[in-house]
Amino acid sequence: MRVVRINTKNVVYIILAVLSTSVKEAHMGHESILSTYATRDANINSTPAYSIKKEESVNSCPTGTSCSELGGECLKCELNLNCVYGVSYKVNCTVLDQVDCIGDQSFEKTFICRYCYQTEHWEHQCHQKNACSSVASPPQYYRTNCTVNSDVICLGRRNFLKNLPCNWTGGYRWSTALILSVTLGGFGADRFYLGHWQEGIGKLFSFGGLGVWTLIDVMLISMRYLGPADGSLYI
Repeated sequence: MRVVRINTKNVVYIILAVLSTSVKEAHMGHESILSTYATRDANINSTPAYSIKKEESVNSCPTGTSCSELGGECLKCELNLNCVYGVSYKVNCTVLDQVDCIGDQSFEKTFICRYCYQTEHWEHQCHQKNACSSVASPPQYYRTNCTVNSDVICLGRRNFLKNLPCNWTGGYRWSTALILSVTLGGFGADRFYLGHWQEGIGKLFSFGGLGVWTLIDVMLISMRYLGPADGSLYI
């Protein structure tokens, strides 16, 4: 049997060479990944994207009106980020490029130091949603998009997200439901009106549960405990 002698020093050199090559490849791969993310971020934050948003803002501005009457989305105002919250300031505003208006394009506006999401509820408009129950316990909230009114000057984005309580209405009147429950409740008219079709059919064929079901529904509706089936509030 022939014995093969292995030089330990050569084996060590071979292992070190392999490890060195792996480290270089890993380093090159890491740099390639970083370069890819940097390119992607540069594309996201590039000027064309900002230009598109700016063009959309300009297109939403009215034409042929007085420059001083334009809304905050059509103006560029010199706002101080170090202002005192809640204090009113006079700030210089300039009409955005490509906005067609009448009069001086540079003027002063009154600015209350606060971010747009801190404005009062009457100073912004929010998209109402009806995908929740207004009579749920505990009360339900939903997240929706809100936009500041055009006459408000504020810090930050004029569009923001806000949590609102679920208090929408489907147009059902409490008085109508109560009158139907008192007069035609034995035939299920109140339940049909509120959208509870199965219960309405049950009351119709049982003559209001021989009067007991009718009396219970009158009390439930009078206390507003029984509401529309869609989860909305009475008018």
